[in-house]
Amino acid sequence: MSKVLIVGAGGVGQVVVHKCAQVPEVFSEIHLASRTKSKCDAIAKQVKDRWKRDVQTHALDADNVQETVALIRKVKPDLLLNVALPYQDLALMEACLETGVDYLDTANYEPKDVAKFEYKWQWAYQERFQQAGIMALLGSGFDPGVTNVFTAHAAKHHFDEIRELDILDANAGQHGQHFATNFNPEINIREVTAKGRFWENGEWKETDPLSVKQSYDFPEGIGPMNIYLMYHEELESLARHFPTLKRARFWMTFSDNYLKHLEVLQNVGMTRIDPVDYKGCKVIPLEFLKALLPDPGSLGPLTKGRTCIGNIVKGVKDGKEREYYIYNICDHQQAYAEVGSQAISYTTGVPAMIGAMMMLTKKWRKPGVWNMEQFDPDPFMDALNKHGLPWTEVFLKG
Repeated sequence: MSKVLIVGAGGVGQVVVHKCAQVPEVFSEIHLASRTKSKCDAIAKQVKDRWKRDVQTHALDADNVQETVALIRKVKPDLLLNVALPYQDLALMEACLETGVDYLDTANYEPKDVAKFEYKWQWAYQERFQQAGIMALLGSGFDPGVTNVFTAHAAKHHFDEIRELDILDANAGQHGQHFATNFNPEINIREVTAKGRFWENGEWKETDPLSVKQSYDFPEGIGPMNIYLMYHEELESLARHFPTLKRARFWMTFSDNYLKHLEVLQNVGMTRIDPVDYKGCKVIPLEFLKALLPDPGSLGPLTKGRTCIGNIVKGVKDGKEREYYIYNICDHQQAYAEVGSQAISYTTGVPAMIGAMMMLTKKWRKPGVWNMEQFDPDPFMDALNKHGLPWTEVFLKG
């Protein structure tokens, strides 16, 4: 029986609260905080109506360490579950250190003024969290998160040595909008417009944004889709923790319509993250664009189709070459029927709840700052099957 403080009331936060409410034997008390308390109240009402669970709501500026410290001391949670913006990771980690509370997030830190995400800022907290006797679990979403655990599962059960890893993220859903992003538009566009980056033969290699593509035939009737090479944060930790990897890449699907709109927006400067002067005011074009685009939370009832996210792993088992594919397929409409959000939010929110459950039940417990693949994958993999993200594995060779 544990008390959790969830910070962030967007689409993912909504899923996390719903999923925590479904496991009362672990999450006996749920608190939800956001800058906009009315968003928290709306989610609390959904959960009360759907699951008959009470959710306590709070207003919080997650950038303000002392404000977070005050809320933690008031609520006295066993865990702070961060599904706010990645810019706020370090402030929330500082608040956890000051109050001695465990921490979990779904995306690594990214400075607001530079579109560059990496783990060095959070890994630097390792010694301080160890000395405080508290734990931070980084990247407990799907990618990063489940994809890290999939890799650990493959290494534990199916390979003596992993040599190549390709992570494939396909959204085969349609929402009918001219241009919209399935999660926070600002974070999404910063990520997509960054240079591609992959690990090969002991070093990082870069590509121009979305310049490398291929077609992949996704399983269970989804069919062939174009996938584009990108950089994603789990590659950094997986390359570090699986030193036998000769190559690790991340691929994501985008529709031609999405890419055409993005190209036009880039060409006219609407994806810039530096301030520009407009009638005496400083305006950041990407933040203004975010205000114009559909709220990802509004896409839930509109989105049809499925996602397919998984890992293709190549390596050696018993001296023989082996190729293996492990994936999850999630249906947008089924996700919406359960928690009121589409599958993009669902596939991030469910693993956040499971990661919190691993920590609170002490199945994963070690003071310090850790990535998902550094723990035993088995209890997490079992929980995926029980809580809405069942996985399938296929041996393609060997």
